Amino acid sequence: MQPSTSRSSKDPAAWLVYDGECPFCSAYIRFLRFRESAGAVELLDARDGGPLVDEIIAVGLDLDEGMVLKMAGRFYHGDDCIHALALMSGGSTVLNRVNAWVFKSPARSRLLYPILRAGRNTALRLLGRRKLSLGGDSVPASSQ
Repeated sequence: MQPSTSRSSKDPAAWLVYDGECPFCSAYIRFLRFRESAGAVELLDARDGGPLVDEIIAVGLDLDEGMVLKMAGRFYHGDDCIHALALMSGGSTVLNRVNAWVFKSPARSRLLYPILRAGRNTALRLLGRRKLSLGGDSVPASSQ
């Protein structure tokens, strides 16, 4: 799957920025099915950098701490992101219905997201991949 693909040729209604080297993040993005009412969602690998990644950093969000959904000018980060995605996802598959049931609850999202993040960090370490480490050279700046 290409990390920066749009679900529509029109301007996206939302942008989802995630770690493309994280096998869990990539798998989650692949299985997530957005309802038609959600509109186009642009998927962006944070490791590619760019203006949106720069904007996320500028507002103080840490992409190592969670995915970011930007929709209607608002940023949803970590457990808020996964909760918003659950509200946007359709029930077309069993996995989507389970995802929707689990993460449509803000309390369950808050409770479970740190476990998901720990799994991501463990997977990256076991695979020999670096975290995004926004202070270092892991994420290229858009000006480079």
